[in-house]
Amino acid sequence: MQRRKFLQNIGISSAALPLLSFTANTKTDLVQPKNKLIPKALKEGDTIGIISPSGAIYENAPYEIAKESFEAMGLKVKFGKYTRNRYGHLAGTDKERAAELNEMFKSPKIDAIIALRGGSGAARILELLDYKAIAKNPKIFIGYSDITALHLAIYKKTGLVTFHAPLAVSTWNQFSVSHFKSILFEKQTPLLENPKDKGDNLTQTTNRTRTITSGKAIGVLLGGNLSVLTGIMGSDYFPTDWNNKILYVEDVGEKIYAVDRMMTQLELGGVLKQIKGFVFGKCTDCKPGGSDYGSLTLDEVIDHYLKPLNIPAFSGAMIGHIDDNYTIPNGIEAEINANNGSIKLLEPAVN
Repeated sequence: MQRRKFLQNIGISSAALPLLSFTANTKTDLVQPKNKLIPKALKEGDTIGIISPSGAIYENAPYEIAKESFEAMGLKVKFGKYTRNRYGHLAGTDKERAAELNEMFKSPKIDAIIALRGGSGAARILELLDYKAIAKNPKIFIGYSDITALHLAIYKKTGLVTFHAPLAVSTWNQFSVSHFKSILFEKQTPLLENPKDKGDNLTQTTNRTRTITSGKAIGVLLGGNLSVLTGIMGSDYFPTDWNNKILYVEDVGEKIYAVDRMMTQLELGGVLKQIKGFVFGKCTDCKPGGSDYGSLTLDEVIDHYLKPLNIPAFSGAMIGHIDDNYTIPNGIEAEINANNGSIKLLEPAVN
């Protein structure tokens, strides 16, 4: 998987409607999991637990930077028992990494949990997680990339709202911090829109969104990294009910033909037929490859699968392997506007 090569190259991170009218505006139109669990909001003085459920990090600086970043937000930091362990490229054996996550959920001293980094390996521990304990101790759980496997499994097994957001070693700049704090500390329901800075240009040239199919859709946000998401399809840890969902995806370092293959999998698996809306974030460093006969563009691939569905869809959202990242709650109702490329949360993601 090319995500691993990309993570190594960037240093410390080596770490989804009704037809015709897309304007349903009442929450009564939505179907939520009966056992949806909302975690408690963060506040200054709380303790965030840092775990390594995927790849290992060997240098000291990433740990120090992660700790200092959360302390700057007014939080205390507790590293997991096995965070610095190593088993090949993984941060410890499967049993160690699963035990670390289970212990963090069970501990009354931990208020929220975040993955140190992504990489690969999270899917290996899905069978070892204590989902009953997770359901009994609902907490904020944060991460992205390979952590998608954990988000989907926890959602499927418990209904807990989790958060596709920067990793502990990610870039915690003003953009990412402001979105993170507004949702997880302040219980807000923000409108998530890309930055509108044109710089010295006559029009916006960076962080543009692209309308695939116009309109608005209301549904439950669910998604994550495309390659990890499709990688656990068919397992007992992959959500099977995608009705009333807004699917969002992102990826990094994948060839366009591979993205096409993964979108085919979503189509053949029946996911695309069920969803009410679709958001493609960033596909960082996704280039043609693998053929002497040229390649479809990424836009052509996405359009091929989404346009026939006639559901609101757009691409280019600030979701992915980028410095400026939204915090996206899995399992929360939202409205997307494909015309202007925005996501509006319709309910608080924390209590």
